[in-house]
Amino acid sequence: MRRFFFLLLMCCAMPAWADIHDQLYKAAGWPDQRAHFNDALKAAQQRYQNSLPPAVFQALVNNSNQRFAPQAIDQRAEARLRQSLADPQPALAFFQSPLGRKVVAAELLATRPDQLAKNAGGLPHVQASDTRQLLIGHLARALPAREAGAEVSLAIAGVAADSLSSMIPGLLGGASTQSLLDNQRARLMQQIGTDLNNTLLYVYRDLSDAELDAFVTFAESPPGQAYYQAALAAVKAGLAVGQANP
Repeated sequence: MRRFFFLLLMCCAMPAWADIHDQLYKAAGWPDQRAHFNDALKAAQQRYQNSLPPAVFQALVNNSNQRFAPQAIDQRAEARLRQSLADPQPALAFFQSPLGRKVVAAELLATRPDQLAKNAGGLPHVQASDTRQLLIGHLARALPAREAGAEVSLAIAGVAADSLSSMIPGLLGGASTQSLLDNQRARLMQQIGTDLNNTLLYVYRDLSDAELDAFVTFAESPPGQAYYQAALAAVKAGLAVGQANP
């Protein structure tokens, strides 16, 4: 009888747990960032329009639209977030706080299509005090920005390769392709890391030193690290770079 009531309690509690993960997914700006990714994907598709035969271009568009369908990305990413983050409550509390909302707003502004176009030639160099530079250094080590940035870049850059692979099975398959992906991923992480501190200074430029310090405190804390590692796993699952179409 006790086992029955325990299972009943579990069944009643599970929707609440699911709701917390869903709230976190939305509070941290994931659906908006995914929308920005899809905007960047459309821009990448259009770059091939004038250089490919119409049939090949349409195949590229169809393949990448299927692979990166918004609902599919959200489902894969949120499912992995649920699997990887046992306790979402601390992260949810942070992202629902005034500081957390300000952090998310800064991140969403940085990835808006108009801002990406504005900074296509590179971000301006940001002058900062020694204190702020120190805080940004801590943040750069706490956030998986290199890894997540590399996954997004690989997904955008792989639009044509994935389409060719689907049209000519076996063309880009096997261990050699995985090795190429791993090498490219490592190069991208190195490139992102070269200017990461300035990038973070620019993205979070509207945070005061006190706010930046509080953000670093969360990011470096065990709950913050648990969230950001789960977030990286969710990015990888959502974009599924180098994997066959789900």
